[in-house]
Amino acid sequence: MKLQSWVLLCILCLLMSSCIIFKTPLKDRLEPLEMTKIEGGTFIMGDVFFEENDDALPLHEVRLDDYLIGTTEVTYSQFDRFAEETGRQLPVDDGRGRGERAVVHVSWYDARAFCNAYGYRLPTEQEWEYAARSRGKEHLYAGAPTKETLDDVARYQDNSGPYTFNVGTKKPTEQGIYDMSGNVSEYIGAYYPFYRENADSVEYHPLNERQMRLIRGGNFNRSDNALRTYWRVGVLGDLSDHTTGFRCAATVE
Repeated sequence: MKLQSWVLLCILCLLMSSCIIFKTPLKDRLEPLEMTKIEGGTFIMGDVFFEENDDALPLHEVRLDDYLIGTTEVTYSQFDRFAEETGRQLPVDDGRGRGERAVVHVSWYDARAFCNAYGYRLPTEQEWEYAARSRGKEHLYAGAPTKETLDDVARYQDNSGPYTFNVGTKKPTEQGIYDMSGNVSEYIGAYYPFYRENADSVEYHPLNERQMRLIRGGNFNRSDNALRTYWRVGVLGDLSDHTTGFRCAATVE
């Protein structure tokens, strides 16, 4: 009897060990992210429209290889699953509901951890602007060359309420990417540098040496100026408010 008990105990231990060893990887337990491939190329980055925004000058040439970027901003539903799987506190929703709304009340560090869990990362500033301008075209807003068509592509101060909306409810860019102007501001995976004539000379120091991060794209609470594709804003990495979210990106191997 004792021998039988010992054998059963050994079998149970082996089964439990197997469950631990073969536990489904984290990224396979998360909700899927739709990514859009952006064909690389060369473009002139900065305020090519008016050449008057000092924060987006001097204009400089940037060369990018192919990459992936989130088709939409990350939603509450997607982030909630990640938070539950990793033991994080769920971000508040200000009583507006969760689901397919673009997630807010997350820090830059939260956003980076989320993207890393999928094997992705936050987009670079160059990747973000190139995609927002439909591969470097002179589009003042993402998906809209001029202010006259801004309402078709963006949720912002003049046409929305004071809260984040469901993703993908406006028209996309030419590559099919939604809400790069408006809805929520988006974290960039770098600190806040000044531009230089040669893009290769911009010093992107290690993130632990710089506190300021970048956000792009404007949001539901901002005027049309802040939605312009060249507009840059510096924030602290531990910012967590009701206007800022993110999308992920990845290098194409």
